[in-house]
Amino acid sequence: MSQLDRGGIAGRCATPAGARPGGTGAGRRANTLVSPASTRRVFVAMAGAVVIVPLLGTIAAVWLAVDYGVSWLALVMFAIAYVLTTLGVTLGFHRYFAHRSFRTSPPMRVAFIILGSMALQGSLLYWVSTHRRHHQFSDTPDDPHSPHMDGLSPLGWWRGLWHSHIGWMFAAEVTNAVRFAPDIIRDPLVFRTQLRYLMWAGLGLALPAVVAAGLTRSWYGMLETFLWAGPVRLFVVHHASWAVGSVSHMYGSRPFVTHDHSANNFWVALLAFGEGLQNNHHAFPAAARHAFRWWEPDLTGYVISSLAATKVIWDVVRPSAETVAQRRPTASIGSIVPGA
Repeated sequence: MSQLDRGGIAGRCATPAGARPGGTGAGRRANTLVSPASTRRVFVAMAGAVVIVPLLGTIAAVWLAVDYGVSWLALVMFAIAYVLTTLGVTLGFHRYFAHRSFRTSPPMRVAFIILGSMALQGSLLYWVSTHRRHHQFSDTPDDPHSPHMDGLSPLGWWRGLWHSHIGWMFAAEVTNAVRFAPDIIRDPLVFRTQLRYLMWAGLGLALPAVVAAGLTRSWYGMLETFLWAGPVRLFVVHHASWAVGSVSHMYGSRPFVTHDHSANNFWVALLAFGEGLQNNHHAFPAAARHAFRWWEPDLTGYVISSLAATKVIWDVVRPSAETVAQRRPTASIGSIVPGA
């Protein structure tokens, strides 16, 4: 089925060009929940671990590689884990659950949740509610991770970049999931599966090491593969994903007029499997493919086309060529000046 927007939750993620979404008073306060002190300490500890542990593991992996080299097994397991968990987020968490860009079967929904959880970017409920809030209030004070809230000075630019890339994860407030992701809560299969987030995340770290132990029968082989398919993979996946909300809202081309600073950044899109095409995505939030030109990198879009061809997914949302063309004429293409 070819359509621009299926309506409902996914449709509310779309905001007309030129609009500045937002609210005041009780309406905006309902967008977030203030975490109790004890809960916030847990969130801060988890966010700190997500940022620091992959970095330390990457340093250890590079240090060992300098002395002993890197085995083909470690690199292959890194590549497999990187592709699968990135697709778990881009294809599953983002384009399916957050925007309902296609339909699929219950087993595929479970697979998407497991693979997306292995990327260690938070549970599905947390991820979807945060992302939908980002779309509804993109680059306004109610956006959870806009880089444009600290002014035009060099210090403000750096503070905005830090906040949008990493700092937002340490905020005292969390997005109100009841308001932004009621469909996730109402689906018994999806809700129960995403509740096991920590188990799926741990499994994603353990599986490559177990495979390496069986193949190499050595403690070093297991450790090396664990480091590359675990912390190193997470380090790359995380920073590629975080750059979607930071770099791709600061630098890149803007072929469509939108209400925010979203931009198409080629290198972020390459690493994040199409997610860096933010201007395209914010112009057509429900579209399953983010690339509208042959040279725009969108591996997730190609995977979606392949899955649709084999009937694994169906009812794929595709804006028509005429609809896309109608949104182009008044757009300016070029590099965005930070803070513009």
